[in-house]
Amino acid sequence: MNKTTKKTGDLGEEIACRYLQDKGYTITVRNYRTDHGELDIIAENAEYIIFVEVKTRNFTNSQRYGRPADAVNRKKREHLLYSVWTYLHAYPSAKKQRMDIIEVYKKENADGSFKDVKINHIENAFGANGS
Repeated sequence: MNKTTKKTGDLGEEIACRYLQDKGYTITVRNYRTDHGELDIIAENAEYIIFVEVKTRNFTNSQRYGRPADAVNRKKREHLLYSVWTYLHAYPSAKKQRMDIIEVYKKENADGSFKDVKINHIENAFGANGS
């Protein structure tokens, strides 16, 4: 991953965290790493523990490469679900679990900061069967 891609991903995750907090979620963990990958955001509300995958794209690239959520293919979902299992094994929770995807669409200013941000929150994007 190059520096620009990492910076874009980090800024997208920051925007997603602020969005979730504005909706009343508590951010529990960011960038939880396992042998099979990383969970971008783990958040909670009164009922759910939510595992969030964040995908960020420029508005112009979304037409060329498809929706950001399209990058969460079957193999990626399997890795995410294994990471969820690893987390819940280490930190059991009685709350319901949910896998969400947050798509962040943006344009960039000359300094690399984002402008014209749009968020698409896909709740319960896929389940234990990976679908």
